[in-house]
Amino acid sequence: MDLNTITEIQRPSRVEDVKEWQNGYAYLAGGTWLFSEPQVNTHTLIDLETLQWPSLTATADGLEIAATCRVIELENFAAPPDWLAAPLLSECCHSFLASFKIWNEATVGGNIIMSLPAGPMISLTSALEGVMTLWPRGGEPRQVPVLDFVTGNHQNVLQPGELVRSIFLPAHALKKKYAFRRFTLTHLGRSETLIIGTLCPEHREFVLTITASTLRPMQYRFDSVPSAAEVRSVVEGIPLDHYLSDTHGSPEHRQHLTYYFSEQIRQELSA
Repeated sequence: MDLNTITEIQRPSRVEDVKEWQNGYAYLAGGTWLFSEPQVNTHTLIDLETLQWPSLTATADGLEIAATCRVIELENFAAPPDWLAAPLLSECCHSFLASFKIWNEATVGGNIIMSLPAGPMISLTSALEGVMTLWPRGGEPRQVPVLDFVTGNHQNVLQPGELVRSIFLPAHALKKKYAFRRFTLTHLGRSETLIIGTLCPEHREFVLTITASTLRPMQYRFDSVPSAAEVRSVVEGIPLDHYLSDTHGSPEHRQHLTYYFSEQIRQELSA
């Protein structure tokens, strides 16, 4: 879609080149949402592609994902063999309500910033204990866990003009075993629930991350694989108004699916 209200496009080579921030400014990365509907209050785009951030940087400490990393780049990433959870990257890339053509433009950071419950990059990075680096305007960079970044349906802690630089996935999370469950009404539809469990092979810590069914990511930690009663207690403890209600499913149906798949994950990781 043409954005006929745009009067200026800035292409900075450094973030410092963006001298000011006004109402009507917008950062442009993949643009798959920005160009999907009229942006009547936007007059200036700041193109982040010219910053040329490395999309993926793997070290012994973990994986840094630039906010501008394309989904297709994450899908094609070749992880070290001891990163047992690495296939989860591809599983979540295939959980978009989008065609493969969108993968070539959509960015990891953009999906998280949209903060929709069904955002699969939110599911991925929250389950793997991701921490975001945010660059405020006129302030020091700050670190925010993905779990704390998303606060509700299409809501997050980002301040006006603040820029998401990267998401870091620690190596200890990438080395965990995992189990993945997702439900959609249609084969390529929007996720009604997306649940990920991880298990530390060394310390046996079990982490259950619930997304898509709830308004924001919800995570529960256990010292070892929990019992069926403990999992049921966790799910029943989530208030019904914390579940999303839309054309893809009622809160009651999402609650049922959340327990059903959480128990499957528990059984799979306890085997």
